[in-house]
Amino acid sequence: MMMNHLFVRMIALLAVCGLASVARSQDLPVRQDDSVPAQAELIYERGLQYLAKSQNEKGSWNDSGGSEPGVVGLCVAAFLAHGEDPNNGPYSKNIRAGVDFILSQQNEKNGYIGSSMYNHAFATKALAESYGMLDNPKIAPALEKAVELIVSSQKKNRFGAWRYTPESRDADTTVTGCQMVTLFAARNAGVAVPDEAIKKGLAYLASCRSRDGDYGYTSASGGKPTLTAIGLLCLSLAKERDSKGYQASLAYLQKNIDYRDRFYPFYFEYYMSQALFHADEATWKEWNVRNIRYLSTIQSSDGSLPGNQGTSFNTAGALLSLALNYRFLPIYEK
Repeated sequence: MMMNHLFVRMIALLAVCGLASVARSQDLPVRQDDSVPAQAELIYERGLQYLAKSQNEKGSWNDSGGSEPGVVGLCVAAFLAHGEDPNNGPYSKNIRAGVDFILSQQNEKNGYIGSSMYNHAFATKALAESYGMLDNPKIAPALEKAVELIVSSQKKNRFGAWRYTPESRDADTTVTGCQMVTLFAARNAGVAVPDEAIKKGLAYLASCRSRDGDYGYTSASGGKPTLTAIGLLCLSLAKERDSKGYQASLAYLQKNIDYRDRFYPFYFEYYMSQALFHADEATWKEWNVRNIRYLSTIQSSDGSLPGNQGTSFNTAGALLSLALNYRFLPIYEK
């Protein structure tokens, strides 16, 4: 049984007060010697309250981009990553409504969700993370169809990767990265994912990595921390941490620990937190302290996070950058 919302808050408060450690018993393993910083819990709680209050009857959000199934998928993931019970918890209606919306957006014939591979990946990932937790018989067949589309799309691509549509012949690291992370989440849920799909995806990402370890958008030039975080995370999830390229990418991110993406800040934070946690926990802890401090200064009074990508995306992305403090989802486990 997943921890309910009240129990999560009790753990955070007990840790802050310095009381005896509380054993955590649930389906998904969480380290017993780690406590959640009180400020992180406060940010997360306020953010979830905002998402819950602003969700519409369809299960999506009315702000810019909030009706996209990928954004809804990130919002669903933000609830689940906090350990919220999707069946009986205080946010269960929000989670179920979001999942139902995603299911309603899937093409019954080919399994495509939304109108871009970005949407498809993040929506599929939410289905993978909901599967096994949420009592909904529609999730399993929808998830399998969605994964099949990702795999079939890759087979059509001359780079063995992905871009904006299932028919795209070109590729880039951002779209490829989110498909790869989704395939790993699907594997964690028990869905069969061909090893060849993982190998080809990693090979494409490696072709976009420079000798210095930074990743470019469609080639090894013009590398950026956001793209490098995506590449490093995919290598970590594939358990391929021993290469010189991996170490070079980690060193690059460590040098850019103060970086902020001006155009896609919460997209960067979403990937940076995961990449550093899987690669080097000491660096992640340093970054996490700074990230918590940063988010606490910019969070709006209503609990949302400001930015140019829409408040539901901004808020979900920011909360997920804090999710490594909880580690309820399998993809957040080392």
